[in-house]
Amino acid sequence: MGPITTPGAATPAPKTRWYRQLYFWVLTGIVLGILVGWLAPAAGIALEPIGTTFVNAMRMLIGPIVFLTIVGGIASVADLKKVGMTGLKALTYFQIGTIFALLFGLVAINIFRLGEGVNADASAIKTTDSAAKLIETGAHQEWWQFLTHIIPTSIAAPFVEGDILQIIFIAVIFGIALNATGKVGAPVLDGVQRLTGVMFKILGFIMKAAPLGAFGAMAFAVGKYGVSSLSSMGGLIALFYATSILFVVVVLGSVMAFLKLNIFKMIRHLKEEYLLILGTSTAEPALPGLMRKLEHAGVKKETVGLVVPTGYSFNLDGAAIYLSLAAVYIAQATNTELTIGQQLGLIAVMLLTSKGAAGVAGGGFIALTATLATIGTIPAAGIMLIFGIDKFMSECRALVNFTGNAVATLFIAWWDRTLDADRVRRVFNGEVVEPLPSEDPTPLDEFTDIAADLTAHDPRTASPQHAEPADDAPASSDDRRPAYSKSI
Repeated sequence: MGPITTPGAATPAPKTRWYRQLYFWVLTGIVLGILVGWLAPAAGIALEPIGTTFVNAMRMLIGPIVFLTIVGGIASVADLKKVGMTGLKALTYFQIGTIFALLFGLVAINIFRLGEGVNADASAIKTTDSAAKLIETGAHQEWWQFLTHIIPTSIAAPFVEGDILQIIFIAVIFGIALNATGKVGAPVLDGVQRLTGVMFKILGFIMKAAPLGAFGAMAFAVGKYGVSSLSSMGGLIALFYATSILFVVVVLGSVMAFLKLNIFKMIRHLKEEYLLILGTSTAEPALPGLMRKLEHAGVKKETVGLVVPTGYSFNLDGAAIYLSLAAVYIAQATNTELTIGQQLGLIAVMLLTSKGAAGVAGGGFIALTATLATIGTIPAAGIMLIFGIDKFMSECRALVNFTGNAVATLFIAWWDRTLDADRVRRVFNGEVVEPLPSEDPTPLDEFTDIAADLTAHDPRTASPQHAEPADDAPASSDDRRPAYSKSI
């Protein structure tokens, strides 16, 4: 007698062989990159173009994908007031999360006080050429500039420069205008939806090179910076990583527990994206994958399209921990006394200077310099004390930023009462779920392989009961998929 099947029981997703899974090859690329950079530093440094080329190829798609997703989401909703409320809720959540992250860093460095005993003379600290450029940029950056920077000088400039914040601004305005035109704008909306499918198809092609990109980026990082920085400043690096992990488990884990979800299962579900971030030291290449997976998990497309890209500029939990911890460390190392009031003043300034740091080369470093220059009590030249280990902190910053944005999107969806918590739980558990009607037709396994359940239900590979109706068959009343989900 065969096993008894209980109706409605969880169905595990079909397992893909380990050697065919993308995360395995990305992890292999990371390990090989570390070995090459460690054993042959010159060869590792020479591999830099491989990593930068892959990251540039991913960044090439970030702007169009963010623009098309936001426009499609806003233009498709019936009530624009809901979009505005979602944005307001997201910004509120982002600010509260940033405050908690800043406080975590502040408390950690005040407890362990790793900077005491360094006794660095700020006037005698020498800066390298690359660091001097970042310091100069940060010193001339005012706290209010992130507000005026939102508005671009031209329509094309944000896409050329890859400025996510400005792309979001253009997309929101364009989406609202497209929504307001009604039927006149319907062909444009249909074109936006079709282009979205095309962009994700291109993304699938580029993601095949993710293991190679991670290999090149990691080999360069280890070859250039070596392990000497890790040994000389290991205490500060360890404190930053420990504080970040504690923040993820305690703060973000509590938010997930409030939603009756498990943060560790979410992390496991997003493991490809985490490895991609670890290999490239930036969260940008993982943005499209996060959006696709959250939408598949049951978060509405318009919520994902608005909250995730905005979070990449406004919800930087990892960067916030780094800013408060590093600023007070520099103060301690240069024997600069800071009162509790001055440290709280640091947090107030960092709430503004931390915004928009993501997606900019040396963004965290520039934000730190801008903060020190604004306060004026901590010598800005002191950031050279941590310049050598900044690279080893960037991976952790990006990982925490990414986790915070995933949790924020789930929470905002719950706040909007649009979160299908049961579906999210099943997806995070690895169960088979039907694709949503509004979901992009390109299977997730085109660029990440753990979503084999999508392949099982994809119209091109589906069983007869899920087959597409013939062209001359009458449309079902339940078929609400947009035009781009059918054959073009």
